Amino acid sequence: MQMTTVSRVVRIGLHIYGVWPYVSSTVFFRLYWIVILGMAQVFQYRYVMVNIGMDDFSQFMDGVSSALAWSLFYIKLVILWINQRIFFDLLQMMDADWRDYTARHYNSRIMTNTAHLARRASRLIVGLQVVAVIFYSTGVLAANANNPERIEPYARELILKMEFPFNISTEFIYMSVTIVQFYHLLLVGCGITIINSLLVTLILHIGGQIDLLREWLIKAFSKSAAHSTDEITMRSMIAKHQKIILFSENIENLYTYISLMMLLSDTLITCCIGYIIVTSIGDPNAAAILVKSVLFYITMNLEAFIYCLCGEYLSAKSKMIGNAAYDSLWYDFPAKESRIMLLIILRSQKRLTITSGKVVDLCLERFTSVVKASASYISVLLAMH
Repeated sequence: MQMTTVSRVVRIGLHIYGVWPYVSSTVFFRLYWIVILGMAQVFQYRYVMVNIGMDDFSQFMDGVSSALAWSLFYIKLVILWINQRIFFDLLQMMDADWRDYTARHYNSRIMTNTAHLARRASRLIVGLQVVAVIFYSTGVLAANANNPERIEPYARELILKMEFPFNISTEFIYMSVTIVQFYHLLLVGCGITIINSLLVTLILHIGGQIDLLREWLIKAFSKSAAHSTDEITMRSMIAKHQKIILFSENIENLYTYISLMMLLSDTLITCCIGYIIVTSIGDPNAAAILVKSVLFYITMNLEAFIYCLCGEYLSAKSKMIGNAAYDSLWYDFPAKESRIMLLIILRSQKRLTITSGKVVDLCLERFTSVVKASASYISVLLAMH
C-alpha cells in the first residue's frame, strides 16, 4: 500500500464533511451539512436576538461564542467546497511526490518522517478537540445538577444555546435535544480540527519537499557530485523548485480567506469565552463554568496559533532554499549551471507564505496581535458590565 502524507483520520473526515473532491458521497454529505448547520444557526442566532438584553450577560456571551464558532465552521466548509479544484490539484501533486519517492529511495527518510509527523499532529489536534467538547458538555450538565433552580426540564441549560419553536416540557424532550446537540457539537468540533489538520498536513508536506530540494542542492554541487549526476540534474532541481512554489500558491489560494475569517471570528470568540472565565470567579458554579470554558478557550487560541505557526514555518523553510543554494559549491561548476543557480537564489529571496485575505502574512507576530486584541476587548466588556 502506497504511503501518503494525509492521515486516515483526516481523509475520513474530509469525506464526511464533503470536502474530498469528486467522490459519489460528496453531494449527500454537503446537503446534510447545509441543512443541519443552517437549522442550527437559525436557532442559535434566534437565541442571541431574543436574549440580547438578558440580565446574565455571561450566558449571552456563551451563546454568541458558540454561534460564531459554528458560523466559522460553516464558512470554512463553503470555501473548501467552492475551491475543490485547487484541493484536487494539491492531492495530485502530493501523489506525484510519493510516486517519485517510490522511484527514488534515497529520499525515503525525509518523506516517511514527514508522513509520520503529519499523522501524529493530526491525531493530537483532533484528540484535543474531542476532549474539549466532552469537557464543555460535562460543564453544562454539572451546572444543571448543582443548581436547584434547574430541576424542571424547561429551566435547564442546554449544551448549545438555542431558541427552539417548541417548549422543552418533559424529561424525554430535554434528553433528546441534549443527545442531538452533543452529537452535532462533536461532529462540528472534529470538523474544525480536520480542516486545521489538513493545513498542517499540507504545510508539513511542502516542508518535506523543501528539505528534499536542499538535500539535492548539497549533493549536486559537491566535490563528490559525479556519482549523483544521473539521479539529480539541474532540470530536476528546477522542476522541484517550481512545484514547491506552485504547491505553496495553491495552499495560499485555498486557505487565505479561511484564515481571514478565522482571525476575525477567533478574536471575538476568545473575547467572549475569556469574559465568561473572568466573571465566573467567585460564582457558586465556578467549577462547572471553568470545566466548560477553559479548554474551549485553549482550543480556540490553539486554532489561531496553528494557522500563524504554519505561515511562520513556511516562510522560514522557503528561506532555507536560498541559503542551501548559496552555501553549495555552485561557483566551482560550469558557468551555465552557475547562472541557473543564481536564478534559484534570487527566486528564493521572495518568501513563500500564507496570507490572511491576501492582506497580511500569517506569522507568530500576528498571533500575538490576536491575543492582545482579544484581551483588550475583554477589558472593555468588564468595564461596561
